[in-house]
Amino acid sequence: MDVLSIIDTWAWIGWLVLILVFLVVEMLTGELTFLMLAGGSAVGLGTGVLGAPLWLQVVSAALAAVALLLFLRPPLLRRLHRGADARPSNVEALLGLEGLVLSRVSPAVAGQVKLANGDVWTARSDGDTRLDPATRIEVVRIDGATAVVRAKPGGTSMRIGPS
Repeated sequence: MDVLSIIDTWAWIGWLVLILVFLVVEMLTGELTFLMLAGGSAVGLGTGVLGAPLWLQVVSAALAAVALLLFLRPPLLRRLHRGADARPSNVEALLGLEGLVLSRVSPAVAGQVKLANGDVWTARSDGDTRLDPATRIEVVRIDGATAVVRAKPGGTSMRIGPS
């Protein structure tokens, strides 16, 4: 008995192991990619059980996996994420948020601002402006635990440095 006939005889065990490995990896990732690969492997196992040679098993498994990845995975992902909350959270939710200056804010010296969500943040100004208390601001970015803010149009601000 030559090596190829032994591999062809016991290929079903390889397909089962491959399916199990793909399913375990899918449980860890949850992106449906490895589920589609497991489906392709199941097609390879099915063709092997029907008596197809090993090369045909591999080709059919590869074609099935590609077809599943291209045609079944995208609609499944859309359906899976259909009810997801699209609102920004964490730091992204603070960007563009308005507020008021509580204590003077400048590029070099951090002051405090109260944001529209009620949070009080340590803040620095964006650019070379000094923002006095009661100035309306908006958050430009977050640097660590410091909000970088700029004056809103109509808010009072005072430019420092050369003009």
